[in-house]
Amino acid sequence: MLSSITPLGERGRASRWSVTAAAYVISSALAGALLGVLLGALGSVVPDGVLASPVVLGLLALLLLVGAVLDLRAGGHAVPSWHRQVDEAWIGRYRGWVTGVGFGAQLGLGFVTIITSTTTYAVYLCALLASTWWAGGLVGLTFGLVRALPLLGVRRAQSPSDLHDTFRTLRRWAQPVARVAAIALVLSGAVLLAVALTGVPA
Repeated sequence: MLSSITPLGERGRASRWSVTAAAYVISSALAGALLGVLLGALGSVVPDGVLASPVVLGLLALLLLVGAVLDLRAGGHAVPSWHRQVDEAWIGRYRGWVTGVGFGAQLGLGFVTIITSTTTYAVYLCALLASTWWAGGLVGLTFGLVRALPLLGVRRAQSPSDLHDTFRTLRRWAQPVARVAAIALVLSGAVLLAVALTGVPA
């Protein structure tokens, strides 16, 4: 993805990278927000006390902890996902902003392309637990925005050597970021489990 939408590539296709990137980021954020609104609204119709019950919170905590293990690839397993990616044939076929909107929306939704981390599922659970459309929307908006921001890392890549340097930096940060995400899952699961065991209102 990052290697496909770059200032160098967009210039070769007579498109403005800034326009394509803006369309990508905005559509990703809006798609995430829309999904969050829907999940938050769904959570709001669940009877009071169900989502915050010790049993449900305990199950969610267990899912997050198992997800952290899967993210660390323990035993060679990976997080459950299908293997669809965005259609790179769009690049060059459509205007840059159309590609940006299409790619961004798919990535912002999270579940329509390959899921590489349990944090995606955790976001959906958080939006559902928010139990209001606006809080769920805020969760989704944050998810969609953060998911799109890595694209901005290639904004200064004006030559092939710049791209190589950028991707080398991104590869170097990949493992540390994955560990931080796994730690976040463990901490979130621990908090939910503590709440479930102590009976403190969520």
